Amino acid sequence: MTYAAFFRRLAAAAAEQTLPRFRQAGLVSNKLASGFDPVTEADQEAERAIVALISETYPEHGILGEEHGTKQGDGRHIWVIDPIDGTRAFISGLPVWGTLVGLTENGDAVAGMMSQPFTGELFYATRSGAFYEGPGGNRPLKTRQGTSLGDATLFTTTPAMFKGDKRAVFDRLEGSVRLSRYGVDCYAFAMLAAGSVDLVIEAGLQPYDIVALIPIIEQAGGVITTFDGGSAEGGGDVIAAGSAELHAAALDLIRS
Repeated sequence: MTYAAFFRRLAAAAAEQTLPRFRQAGLVSNKLASGFDPVTEADQEAERAIVALISETYPEHGILGEEHGTKQGDGRHIWVIDPIDGTRAFISGLPVWGTLVGLTENGDAVAGMMSQPFTGELFYATRSGAFYEGPGGNRPLKTRQGTSLGDATLFTTTPAMFKGDKRAVFDRLEGSVRLSRYGVDCYAFAMLAAGSVDLVIEAGLQPYDIVALIPIIEQAGGVITTFDGGSAEGGGDVIAAGSAELHAAALDLIRS
C-alpha cells in the first residue's frame, strides 16, 4: 500500500470519530492543573482509531501520540499523531482544526497528512510530492514564490504564545509584513503549502504539532525550521515560509 492510500484510510478512520462529535455538546477535559489545555472524547477516540490502523498495517513501526503516549517499534520508523490539532477551534465549532499524522524515518519527517473532514479536505505529502484532495479538484500543492517580506501574509495561532523577549520578536516580524491573521492552527501551514499564505510562526510546539506538516511544506516548495535554523521535527519555536528567500529574510529579522 502506498502512503497516499494509507493516509486516505487514516483520514477516514479519524473522521468517523471526530465528525459525529463536532458541533455537538460533549465532555471537555483540561489537561493542565494551571491554565487550559482542552482534550475531548473526539481526540481520544480518533487517536485510538489511528493507532489501531497503524498497528495493523505497520506492526513493526513505533508510534508517538499526543493523547495515548508511545509505542516502541523498530527504532527507525515512528508515526507521530495529533488526532485534533486545534482542539480549541474544535470545541468552538470552527472548522480550522485538523487531524495530523506524520512519519519519521531515523528522525527525519518523510511523509505526513493534515485532514479536515468537515470541509472534506486532505493535504498530504510523500517522497513523490505534496498533494491536495478536496473541493475544487485534486492537485499538487505548491507554495507561493517570489514574495518579499513586506508583501507577505503571516499567520500565527495567537500572539499570546510568544512570551517575554519572544513577543518583541513576533511584533517586529508582524510589523514588517503586509497582512497578519490569527487562530487557525494547522490549517495555516496547509494554506502555506497551498500558496495562500507566505509565513507561519509558532512558539512552544511539540513534535506531534509539526511533524506531519514538515513534509507537506517542504515537498510543496517551502522551508520550515526552528528560529535558530535547525530541524523542526522536535518542535519548539518554528517558522515556515513559502520560499527559501523569504525564510532567510524572516530569520534575519528574528535574529536581529
